[in-house]
Amino acid sequence: MAGVEEKDVSGVEEEKATSSTAPDAAAATAGGGEEEAGKHGDEEDTGAQIAPIVKLQEVSISTGEENEDVLLDIKAKLYRFDKDGTQWKERGVGQVKLLQHQQTKKVRLLMRQSRTLKICANHVVLASTTLQEHAGSDKAWVWHAPDYSDGTLKEELFCIRFGSIESAQKFKDAFESAQEEVSLKSEKDEEAADATAGLLDKLKVEGESKDEAAAVVGNEATQKKDKETKRPKKKKKTQVGT
Repeated sequence: MAGVEEKDVSGVEEEKATSSTAPDAAAATAGGGEEEAGKHGDEEDTGAQIAPIVKLQEVSISTGEENEDVLLDIKAKLYRFDKDGTQWKERGVGQVKLLQHQQTKKVRLLMRQSRTLKICANHVVLASTTLQEHAGSDKAWVWHAPDYSDGTLKEELFCIRFGSIESAQKFKDAFESAQEEVSLKSEKDEEAADATAGLLDKLKVEGESKDEAAAVVGNEATQKKDKETKRPKKKKKTQVGT
């Protein structure tokens, strides 16, 4: 029994020694790892600045909207009616804008797709255009317009749908307000054209009157000269000496 107890005691002491030395070894290993990581970190962070192979320059891109004021900018989904297929086809989702030119004061509708920025609608707002509510929806409007989004002028039937009734009403109000402004400008242009035409007619009449007066004076002078030419000359009497 005494021999067995001695063996047990010695085994316990060996286990204690092993457990006491294990943390020291782990700490040493961890310390060594940190030192190696520090060395690698110092080696990687050299602080050197590498110049780019290709230097890119900023390029200004013209959108064609530089000389226009934004009257409306709102998100919507646009459809175009396909006459051949007799069905509506989606043109894209994006921002629809009403833009007014700063000089001519003309207003156009422009819409681009959100991701590709491709133009899906581009036409002048005309006073004769009529917005109609799409059947079965109070968030959509339908209208005809000569569109230029594909590069050629083409009569299109559009349908635009908004996310809310408020957005749809906002679009309608802005569209009709632009129509009123276009209509007033057209009336002013017509009045100015009529005034210019009247002034030209007046100048033309005055010019004709002056020409007629000059012609009359010229005719009178010509007639007077002709009379003097046709008048017989008096013969001088000669005296004969006696």
